[in-house]
Amino acid sequence: MISLFGIFLLTLLVIVAIAIVHTRNLFAAVMLTSIFSLLMAANFFILDAADVALTEAAVGAGVTMVIFLSALALTAEREKRRTYTRSAGLIVVGVTAITLIYATFDKPPLGDPDAPVHQHVAPYYIEKTPEFMGFPNVVTAVLASFRGYDTLGEVFVVFTACIGVLFILDARRGVGSMYGRRGRGLHHHHIPQNVGRLLVPLIVLFGLYVQFHGEYSAGGGFQAGAIIATGIILYGLIEGENAALAAIPRPALLFLMVGGASLYGLVGVVCMLLGGHFLDYSVLAENPVTGRQIGVIAIELGVGMTVCGALLSIFHAFAARKHS
Repeated sequence: MISLFGIFLLTLLVIVAIAIVHTRNLFAAVMLTSIFSLLMAANFFILDAADVALTEAAVGAGVTMVIFLSALALTAEREKRRTYTRSAGLIVVGVTAITLIYATFDKPPLGDPDAPVHQHVAPYYIEKTPEFMGFPNVVTAVLASFRGYDTLGEVFVVFTACIGVLFILDARRGVGSMYGRRGRGLHHHHIPQNVGRLLVPLIVLFGLYVQFHGEYSAGGGFQAGAIIATGIILYGLIEGENAALAAIPRPALLFLMVGGASLYGLVGVVCMLLGGHFLDYSVLAENPVTGRQIGVIAIELGVGMTVCGALLSIFHAFAARKHS
């Protein structure tokens, strides 16, 4: 049954992808891209990658769509017609697709416990996570502890990327054109406004649940930061940018970005000062398992702060730009 549903989703993905390529209406292309992200999230979910599914739904179908719409407000409604041929591009795409399909012939069956990927470090992570960490979510244990250095690098990549985007967009104070001249949001659309007011608290509450319950269920800092940012962006769309900035001012966004990345690094420094290695959380408490749990909670909070602050800063940077 799951295989049939997966084939159905894959078919929809192909249809939506073809529609995105062929449509010249940029608004329709953005909406189709959001649908594509939702379908991908469903695919990740049936593949038991719930953490990735949450991120894809929040970032791909939520934040990214809003940013695309913000960018669309600065350009034309329809794509300009091309004057060049697409033969070379079609050949490259075709050869790449054939190569990828051919490569899947030697791929082990989905879920095969004897697959090479399951014979390396995966058994160690699965076996040692309850013993070392004291919670069941292996994904959180890997990202926050076993591979804590990698996650630290990802946090600073997000932080650096946000700085680069803000420089490119030349973000400035003021209300952008996507809200209208007075930044009133969707005050003249009663149904979206009332439904949005109902959903925003639930979205933020769910984000907080994902943030502080990621050790026991799907989620963590990346997913929570994206979900909370989605809720604040929805609030900005229905109430106007002034309301969104009143809820989380620009200095607070800067604090979230810098403070989150700094908190992650600071946890590692504290571990060294207490006699352990960098990001060796076991020294944070008398009981090593409790220390690791404290460390994971602290660095996941830093990740969530950085991701939320970065996404909201980029959103406001787009909203602050005027029509060219």
